[in-house]
Amino acid sequence: MKDITLKITGKQSYEDADEDQMEFVTDGRLYVRGNSAYIIYDESEVSGMAGCRTTIRVDDRSVKMKRTGLSGFGTELYFEKGKRFNSVYDTPYGPMGIEVLTEHVRNRIDMEKGTGSIDVEYQVSMEGLAEGRNKLIIEIM
Repeated sequence: MKDITLKITGKQSYEDADEDQMEFVTDGRLYVRGNSAYIIYDESEVSGMAGCRTTIRVDDRSVKMKRTGLSGFGTELYFEKGKRFNSVYDTPYGPMGIEVLTEHVRNRIDMEKGTGSIDVEYQVSMEGLAEGRNKLIIEIM
């Protein structure tokens, strides 16, 4: 397991609204098992998920993100180009159904050096109440 520093950028755009961007830098850990890289980090107040731990599994085609926290708070998302994924997104206000349609996944992690980036773009629908486009960029510095 290797200690790493992550720069995480999330961009969200919804109809009739300006693009919203969140960015933070945090420490994490990286390990490789088989053909997958695993990134583990603790969320902060910047992300709105303080007290949660996020684990990301990345391989050549997909990204799986699992967030767990206090009081059973947690979410799991799966991203693979062209695939739809339904899940329940736990929020401080209660659980909400979420559907993602992944437009692309780009894995540029050098498994031997433990550096690189992940880039995911997807459409999201939250119980039909809000629909938008999201972009997630995770850089290992």
